Amino acid sequence: MRGVHSSVDAVSTLPFPAAVYAARLARASSLAAESGLDAIVVGPGPDLQYLLGVEGDTIERLTALVIGPAVTPTVVVPRMELAKVRSTAVGELELEIADWVDGEDPYGLVTAAVGHASRVGVSDALPALHVIPLGERLGVQLELATPVLREGRMIKDAEEITELRRAGEAIDAVHRRVPQWLRAGRTEREVATDIAEAIVAEGHRTVEFVIVGSGPNGADPHHEVSDRVIEQGDVVVVDIGGAVPSGYNSDSTRTYVVGAPDPAAAERIAVLVRAQQAAVDAVRPGITAAEVDAAARTVLVEAGLGEAFLHRTGHGIGVSVHEEPYIAPGNDLVLREGMAFSIEPGIYFAGEWGARIEDIVVVTAAGGERLNVAPHELVSVGSD
Repeated sequence: MRGVHSSVDAVSTLPFPAAVYAARLARASSLAAESGLDAIVVGPGPDLQYLLGVEGDTIERLTALVIGPAVTPTVVVPRMELAKVRSTAVGELELEIADWVDGEDPYGLVTAAVGHASRVGVSDALPALHVIPLGERLGVQLELATPVLREGRMIKDAEEITELRRAGEAIDAVHRRVPQWLRAGRTEREVATDIAEAIVAEGHRTVEFVIVGSGPNGADPHHEVSDRVIEQGDVVVVDIGGAVPSGYNSDSTRTYVVGAPDPAAAERIAVLVRAQQAAVDAVRPGITAAEVDAAARTVLVEAGLGEAFLHRTGHGIGVSVHEEPYIAPGNDLVLREGMAFSIEPGIYFAGEWGARIEDIVVVTAAGGERLNVAPHELVSVGSD
């Protein structure tokens, strides 16, 4: 069936008012026009979550939003998924619904919604499973709509910033509880289990990741957890995050030491704290992402620790844990008010230990607003 659907039979679970989603759709269509795209096809993933509150991953049955400067916004959806999709902004906005059942052609429904077009973009989460047949039906060379869709998601609106603040407060509360669980004689996995339970207890709906990197494991930036027994004197990296009920994410890292720290390690970690602060202080509208990265990197280089900094300084965050903008060398993207990203320099010494300090920061007219305020300095924890 095709037709305009109202909210009469919809049960909304949206974190934001319908007007917020309507504004996002209008902005995306305007950006598509500016880029010369006739239409954009958005599949399940972060972009669809941002635009309509529709969560979930791509399955073999096509669900897609079709928008564009001269396109009637249309949602193509399997009929068996229709009730779930209607519980989102789809049920509250003036959208065309084109539902289908097995044996029918969903790509034809997309083609009908697009109409005559010479340039069509697709969201980067739409897999080849759907991109190839869709391109064949449309008869055009599909292109990535990422530059258009990321422009909307990079600039957080007031509602998004409120949710990111809520997420920041929730993960700060977890970090303040870490000293209860982190001690010599326990395994990384045991500590991580306690942390994961606390992430939910402190206001998240999901646990997205828990990294507990003790001693030499901390020298691997993407170590998760292991059965290594934490020892007296270990430096321990704890990097944790989850999604609050609205779907917006937290991400914060602190570095701990079990008992008294080695003086040389403590001195290096103090430099890292200064480097992280320097990057936060550099954040303001008009500066580039590369310049923020350089603010942290310069402090470490001048202290002889440049080679120990193995990654970029940060990444954007929102409905995805990692999204644009990326705070990295060579990225000349100019920061604008409303952007939100991590500031997380780290130092890593293979076979010995590692350390990282991470906050989420929002660009405001006055500079950078930290969303994480748990202590940044090396925290000594018990060893019983």
